[in-house]
Amino acid sequence: MQYQTTIASPISVSGRGLHTGQQVTVTFEPAPADYGVQFVRVDLPGEPVVKACPQNVFDTSRGTAIKSGDAFIYTIEHLMASLAGLGIDNVRVLANGPETPILDGSSRVYVEMLREAGIKTLDKPRNYGTVKEEISFSIPEKNIQLTIRPCEHFKMTVDVDYGTKVLASQQAVLNNLDDFYPEVYNCRTFVFLNELQFLIQNNLVRGGDLDNAIVFVDTIPEKNVLKQLAGFFNKSNIEVTPDHVLNNISLRHDNEPARHKLLDLVGDLYLLGVPLKAEIVASHPGHFANTTFAKKILENVAFCVTNE
Repeated sequence: MQYQTTIASPISVSGRGLHTGQQVTVTFEPAPADYGVQFVRVDLPGEPVVKACPQNVFDTSRGTAIKSGDAFIYTIEHLMASLAGLGIDNVRVLANGPETPILDGSSRVYVEMLREAGIKTLDKPRNYGTVKEEISFSIPEKNIQLTIRPCEHFKMTVDVDYGTKVLASQQAVLNNLDDFYPEVYNCRTFVFLNELQFLIQNNLVRGGDLDNAIVFVDTIPEKNVLKQLAGFFNKSNIEVTPDHVLNNISLRHDNEPARHKLLDLVGDLYLLGVPLKAEIVASHPGHFANTTFAKKILENVAFCVTNE
C-alpha cells in the first residue's frame, strides 16, 4: 500500500520573481493528509489561501498563475514539478509576494531543499488519477497536441520542434516519476534572443538574469546589441558561442529544452492534486495547453487508491 506524504520539517528559500522582479520568500510547511498543495499569501490581510487546482488557473501568458478571490500567485510550475517529482502529496506554501522565485530557471533548488527537509509518510493511502479511455486536446494551427491514455504506471513523452537551425526537433521521455530526479529536475527555461529583446523592451522580465535561462540565438546580433544586453544584466561581456547560445551558461543535456517542457508539463498536471497512472504524449506543449488539458482530464479522471 502506498501512503500519502508531506515534508518532515519546514524549509524556506528566497529569490526574485521572474516577471515581477520582486524579492520573495517561500516557506514549505508540513500538511495533513488530503490537504494537497495550497499557497498562503502571508503578505496580504487575512493571509488568503490559493489552492493549486486547475479551476484556479487564471493566467498562462508567461507561466502558470492561480487565483482565489483577490489573492494570486504567479509562476508556480517549477515549484509544482518539484513536488510531483518527489512524490510529495501535501504541503502548505507560504509566500510573502505575488510570484515564486525563479532561482536557476529549473526545479533544481526546490528539489534539493525539499530533499533536505525530508519526506514524511502519513497514515492515509495515496490516491492516484486514472483514465478509462484516451483523452486529447489540440490546437491544430499551432501544432499542439496533448493526449492521455490508460496505463498501469506514469509515463510522459514530449516532442518539440522550433523549426530553427539552433533549436529544431527534440524529444524528452520520462518513464517513471522516480526518474524526475535526476533526469529532469535541473533543466532550465529557455528563450530566443529576439523574444528576450521584446520582453526587455516591454519590461516583462524584471527578475530575469542570464543565470536562469538558456538564450538561443538564431541570427548573430550586432555588437552593440550584445553590449546593451550585457549592461541590462550587469555583465562585463556577452558573446555568442559556436552553438548559437549566449555564453552565460552551458547546456546540462543536449535536449534540455525538451526536458524543460516536460518539467513544465509535470508541474502543470500536478494541479490535478494526485499523481497519474497514465501515459501522456505531448507535442509542442505550453502553459495554456497544459492547464486546459488538465481541466479536460479533471472532467474524466477517476481517483483510485493503489494497492501496489
